[in-house]
Parts: sequence; structure tokens; C-alpha cells
Amino acid sequence: MAGTKAGAKKAAITNKMRHGKNFYAEIGRRGGMAGVTGGFASDIVGADGLTGRQRAILAGRVGGRRSRRGPAKKVA
Repeated sequence: MAGTKAGAKKAAITNKMRHGKNFYAEIGRRGGMAGVTGGFASDIVGADGLTGRQRAILAGRVGGRRSRRGPAKKVA
């Protein structure tokens, strides 16, 4: 079943059982910190006085405010 959606789901379940439910978040965090600049996962305080996570929160807030999508509409 390698290379199929069903196989991927089974692998995800196995990974979470072996390594904990935050397995994918953890490998993503490690990958982000492995870069030279640290990315949004960085705990290093930058010149602006913010860590990467704090900077990500602010960037997301700005992007959400500038969203071109209108308000959610109720579907009957």
C-alpha cells in the first residue's frame, strides 16, 4: 500500500502512536529551527524584539485583516 492515500493514513496513525500526537508539529518545528534564519519556529529574539512565533502571530493578524474574502455566508 506504499504510495497510496490509505497507506499514508496508516503511516500517520503509526507515527502518532509511536512518537506522540504532536509528532508532525514537532518535526515541523525542528525543520523550521534548522534553517539559518530560524523561521517562525525560532526562539531567538530578533532586532525587532520578537521571537519567530510572536512575529508569526503578528504576520497572520495582518494577513487576516487584509483578506480579500468577504464574511462567511450561511449555506442553507
